[in-house]
Amino acid sequence: MKLEGMTTWAAAAMLGIATLAMTPAGAALAEAPSGTVVPSDSERLAPGDGRFVFDGWSGPALRVWTHAPENVGPATPIVIVMHGRGRDADRYRDEWRDLAEQHGFILAVPEFDAERFPGANAYNHGYFRDKQGALRPRPLWSFSAIEPLFDDLKRRSGSQVEGYGLYGHSAGAQFVHRFVLLTPEARYRVAIAANAGSYAFPDLDQAYPFGLEGAPVDEAGLEAALQKPLVLLLGTADTDPAHPSLPHGQNADAQGPHRLARGQAFHAAGQAGAERSGVKFGWRVAYAPGIAHDNGGMSGFAAPILAGQAQ
Repeated sequence: MKLEGMTTWAAAAMLGIATLAMTPAGAALAEAPSGTVVPSDSERLAPGDGRFVFDGWSGPALRVWTHAPENVGPATPIVIVMHGRGRDADRYRDEWRDLAEQHGFILAVPEFDAERFPGANAYNHGYFRDKQGALRPRPLWSFSAIEPLFDDLKRRSGSQVEGYGLYGHSAGAQFVHRFVLLTPEARYRVAIAANAGSYAFPDLDQAYPFGLEGAPVDEAGLEAALQKPLVLLLGTADTDPAHPSLPHGQNADAQGPHRLARGQAFHAAGQAGAERSGVKFGWRVAYAPGIAHDNGGMSGFAAPILAGQAQ
């Protein structure tokens, strides 16, 4: 197959699709007696590190970096981890690998590459508007990949859990907390936003991405999101106001001088919103003592939360 003119990733995706297309009929997906689609041997998640191309949603195919424990069964938890702005999903998988083994969960890190998800708008802000500001179809939002990915992970692994754990660090934390605000109907059992640089405050009168004005969410949706199990995991040493990746500008700086302060302010705004609406507040703050802006350091504090609540 000639792949001239394609990027390395596009070529890899095409090769993956071609491989599936050439799979013998006897090894193709089969219908189980229950009516559920079961994976071929080549699609099944094997123990240890793995990688596959996920194209079971309306957006571009995604590389997914995985790690599965040795003994996966119907009750094995699934954890989806969102990478930072470096789009280095492989590094995140490697930093979470031992924790997946220790706590016995299936780990999956989808890669939202910068070529097809350029900038903050297309990744951590959800990609629900295009560059011109027009609303995109909901199935094409970057947020919309997560739920079908969860279903695909269940199919590939045999896990039958009804919900998943969701974690993101830095830009990934921006993705996670906005995902909670805009898709409160999603099936996550716990979502962790670790060390986000800026937030979409639960304010329908403040413009997105620093508030929710202009975002596809209404009062009822916001009330639902305020009741969801969102953990703001904050490193107590993530306090550098001059950190090179910390967002700045009038709106970002109004949220606080550094990531620790901004996370605390976001939580306080959510609590105040829940009190005004008269709904039970589901968010909480957890701290990673002595950890600065470091996913590897934060993951050790996040994993027990995910293992205990993601089943």
